[in-house]
Order: sequence, then structure tokens, then C-alpha cells
Amino acid sequence: MSLKENFTRRDFVKAGAGSLAATWLVGCSGEGKKQEEKKKVIPVGVQLYSVRKDCEQDLPGTLAKVAEIGYKGVEFAGYYNYSAEELKKMLDDNGLLCCGTHTQLPTIMDDELAKTVEFNKILGNKFLIVPWIPEEQRQTKDDWLKLAQLFSEIAANVKEDGMYVGYHNHNFEWLPLEGGEIPWDVFFENASKDVVMQLDTGNGASGGADPVAVLKKYQDRALTVHLKEYSESNPDALIGEGDTDWAKIFEICESGVTEWYIVEEEKDVIPPIEGIQRSLENYQKLRAV
Repeated sequence: MSLKENFTRRDFVKAGAGSLAATWLVGCSGEGKKQEEKKKVIPVGVQLYSVRKDCEQDLPGTLAKVAEIGYKGVEFAGYYNYSAEELKKMLDDNGLLCCGTHTQLPTIMDDELAKTVEFNKILGNKFLIVPWIPEEQRQTKDDWLKLAQLFSEIAANVKEDGMYVGYHNHNFEWLPLEGGEIPWDVFFENASKDVVMQLDTGNGASGGADPVAVLKKYQDRALTVHLKEYSESNPDALIGEGDTDWAKIFEICESGVTEWYIVEEEKDVIPPIEGIQRSLENYQKLRAV
């Protein structure tokens, strides 16, 4: 009897089942790979305020170091007397992107707005983030309502340019107003949906906020997020060395609209360049867990 003749119907069924199983395993494996490929990867930039003294002394050299450390982008907090064209060339020379600019409120108002938009277009930046509100403009609920209206109007004005206006917090945004309302909520519950929330996790926690809860509540506004550590017992803690629940923060950001993580390390307990390098290394360790 030949080998072909000895191959019974039962053998055929067994072989078919095995083939199907193998196909299913390959399919599952492929699906797993697809899901892994689809997992959102958010690039990490650095706020240059972290290394402001280095930037003052040698901006081109500092940008080169930032790129060498492994950052993908930078957020400006001042331009050190360079033109937008000069800054863009420095970024390009180092393979860096502009992931935002900290822009004072007067520079996005009235006649200044068009100049600021043009400057940022050259940089390739779409995030105009206001980092500070003067104390006299944020005393009452009515002040915060006026700010929400102002930011909404500016956001509408830059939308056709493909840009966003946003607000970056310190700690006072969670100190209750008279009547108990929280400034952060008054502002973002009344600002248009086009106004970006740039949550600074460490600053917020120092004011009593829960960064995880804030990100959950305003997830659709969190296009860029500042990664900064907070620790009650160790004020010098860098990312991953304190109390922040980074796993939950990453989960929320990566299931939402976040486009950039931005490290800001301003404690200056170690040399600033070393501080941003260790911060990125700690971030990478957190992601490897």
C-alpha cells in the first residue's frame, strides 16, 4: 500500500485540525503584532526653561546636547535674540521639532497676534501656550470667566492657521476662590473646546490637584502634557522618584489626544543638562517596566 493510500479520513481530519490550529496561531500572532504596532507612541520633548542658563550662554550647543540626550523636540520659553529662521535652522541641524512655545499673553493679543503666529509658523509650531497669568488678573471667579472668554476668542482666531492656544498651570489654579470654586475648573469648563490644557503634573500636585483625575476630566484637551515629578517627602525628586502615578498618566494620555510629553525639570539640584538627561533616562525606565 502506498503512503497516499495509507492516509485515512481520520488522518485527514486530524491534519486539517492541526492546520487550522496553526493558521489560528499565526493569525493571532499577526493580530498581536498589529495591535502592538497600533499602540500610540508619544514623542518626548523638553521645555528649554529647564536649561535656560545653558541656552543663554550657548543656544546652538545646548540644542545639540538636547538632541544627543535623546529628546525629539523642544518647547521654547524665550528666543535668546535669535530670529525664527535661525532657530528653525538650529532645530533642523539637530533633528529636533518645535513641540510648543511658552508665549506670554500680551504677545497673542491684538496686533501682536499676527506676528506671533508668523514666528511660530516658521518654527513649525502649532501650540501657543500661555505659561503665566499675572496675579491681578486672576483674583475672582469673574476674572477667570473673562480669561476663558479671551482664550476662546484667541483660539478661534488662530484655528484657521492650524494652531492652538493653551494654558499651562502652576499651583494657584487649584487654590479655591471665594465661594470654594477651583480656578482651573472655572476656566476650562467655560473656555471653548479649542483651548488646550497643558497640565504640568508636578505643579498641579503641589497645589493639591490629582493629575490623574485632572487628565481624566479634561482628556480631550490634553494635547501636550508636562512631565514633572512631585514628592511630599523628597522635593528634589526627578521623574519616577516621587509620588506620581506615572502608569495611569501614560495610560490616559496614550488612549487620548496627547501628541507630546514635555519634560520640565527646574529644581536645579544638579546641573540642568544632567537633570534633563536623568529625567529622560528615568522616563525610559518607567516605560520598560
